[in-house]
Parts: sequence; structure tokens; C-alpha cells
Amino acid sequence: MKKSKSKSRNAAPLNVTPVDTLSVDTLQDMRDAGREIGECYRVLSKASMNVVGECLKNQGTFFELNHYPAGDVYDNETHAQYYYHTHRGIRGEHGHFHTFMRARGIADGVTPVPYDGDTEWPRGNDAVSHLIAISMDKRGYPIGLFATNRWVTGETWYAARDVVHMVDNYVIDHAYPNWPVNRWITAMFRLFKPQILALIEQRDVVVKKWLADHPTEDVYEDRKLEMTGEIPISVDRQLSLIEHALSKH
Repeated sequence: MKKSKSKSRNAAPLNVTPVDTLSVDTLQDMRDAGREIGECYRVLSKASMNVVGECLKNQGTFFELNHYPAGDVYDNETHAQYYYHTHRGIRGEHGHFHTFMRARGIADGVTPVPYDGDTEWPRGNDAVSHLIAISMDKRGYPIGLFATNRWVTGETWYAARDVVHMVDNYVIDHAYPNWPVNRWITAMFRLFKPQILALIEQRDVVVKKWLADHPTEDVYEDRKLEMTGEIPISVDRQLSLIEHALSKH
């Protein structure tokens, strides 16, 4: 399948599958996800609420690096998890969501990559895989996706070929801290699946290249490698591309 290419800050290609090459079933599922996101915005805005605001509600002072809501959001059936925080100081970004799959949501037989460094990774039932981060603006709307090195989230590092299979299982199916927020973040994984998969695959390419260029460093703990890739996103733009692709079919 032909893929479009763009560059990350680490000069590794980001191979996002073009929307117009996807199957009708996939396009329709993505369109449904986009409409679900629009519906979440509609019901939130009627009460002058937004996705980010609902995560910060009743949480006290908004401190840099703290997780919001406190204790994170976790679905004990799907084992998907997320939290919101801020720390990067990037222009246009208010903060970002980090999303994860916990150990019990990871398929049997999937094991972390070999590691002989000094840092202790979460293991067993404490294992956790970071999936993607969602950058948000001050109005509470998504503006980008990015992937990170292991030390950023303290995760257990799994190969991209295993992480991409976790994406389809990312569902938050309960009402804490807010039902529309959880439906929104679940739908984001469906609407932007091509971009998410590309960033996960690019992540491993960047890490492998970094290790080759810095053979004496523990690549997973190297503070000089924080983000492995990023891409701007727009819900409206993605939906427009999907509608155009469906019209061709």
C-alpha cells in the first residue's frame, strides 16, 4: 500500500497511510468516530464545558506535571488508561493527554523488548504501554499527536509491532470523570488511527537510529531524546478527507 511521507523532528519518515487508500468499512468507522466526537462537543458546549475543563474540574490548583484527574482515569474492563497534564511550554498547547494500555489489556505472550540497562521497568501486573499523546489547545480541542521515549512516561517498552495491536482495544467505557470526555478520547483513537499507527512505528525507527548514533548511551533513558515524532491534527480536516474518499467509492 502506498504511503505518504512527512518528516519528524528526528528526521525519520512518518508514513501515514493516505485516507483515500483505506477500505469503505474503515472509512465509515472513522466517519462514525468523527461524528461521535462532534456529538461530544455539542453536549459539552451546551453546558459551557469542554474536554480539558472536565478533567480539571474540582481538582484544585492546576500544577505543572500533576496528573488530572488525580489518580488517572482507568477502565478496569478494557485496562485502558489516561491522564492530562502540562509541562512542555509549547506555543499553542495548553497541555496533553497521555494514553496507556495496562498489563491486563496486553495480549498473552507479548513481552517487553530485551533490556540490560540499570533502570527498573514496570513488570508483571504493573506493566504499562504508552500508546500516544494528544496535544490540546486552551479551548479544549485537539491540535496534535505525538509519541515519546520510554523515560517520559516511565512505561514498559514494547515493540511497535505489539503496541499497534493495542490501539484497537483502547476504550474508556465508564462515566468518570465525564461520560462525553471518555467517549471523545475513545473516538479519537478510531478517527486518527492511521496517524497513531504511523507515530508508533516511527517511534521504533527513531529509537533504533538514536542507539546507532549513541551506542554507549541507554537510549530509553537518554534525556536528549524525548519526543520521537509528532503530527498536527484537525478533526474537521480529517472528516473532510474521509467524506471525499467515501464519495469516490
